[in-house]
Amino acid sequence: MNGTPPLRRLADLLTLARAVLGLPLLLALAGGRPALAWVLLLLGGLSDWADGALARRAGGGSVWGARLDPLTDKILISAPLLWLAHTGGLPLWAVWLLLARELLISGWRAGQGSGGPASLGGKAKTILQFLSLLLLLWPPAWGLGQGAGLAAALQAAGWWLFWPSLLLALSSALGYLRAGQRG
Repeated sequence: MNGTPPLRRLADLLTLARAVLGLPLLLALAGGRPALAWVLLLLGGLSDWADGALARRAGGGSVWGARLDPLTDKILISAPLLWLAHTGGLPLWAVWLLLARELLISGWRAGQGSGGPASLGGKAKTILQFLSLLLLLWPPAWGLGQGAGLAAALQAAGWWLFWPSLLLALSSALGYLRAGQRG
């Protein structure tokens, strides 16, 4: 790693840090600290954007980073999804479908020499999932002077955004698998 450009090294470190955020996020949710969980999820989403930007500035990411990046996204997104399924915020069957898709595509991507670059649909799915989860996990105490009504409205918007993210996840999975059959 000594010959690795500093920006690429920083991008890889951000990817690793995102993988670690899943457990504290889940512990914050379980410990009744929704504001901390929300901030951790936001930091994870921002680090996903930042590591991609840094890797592009370094002339491209490493194969290691290309393999690890999608896996760290899955770890970070799985924590709140499992919590929401546990608390009834999302149906268990929908979370299971999404996590099954993630495992299937992660396995497929691991077999690709380049780490299997993300498709446009896969990237859109990830962005929509992060946005949906940020809204679903909006802390009730952050009603911004409007009481619980604003928080409930934002959480409802997150619930409605989850469904298109699930459809994007399933359709992008089909795209990856079709590409795998052709290639």
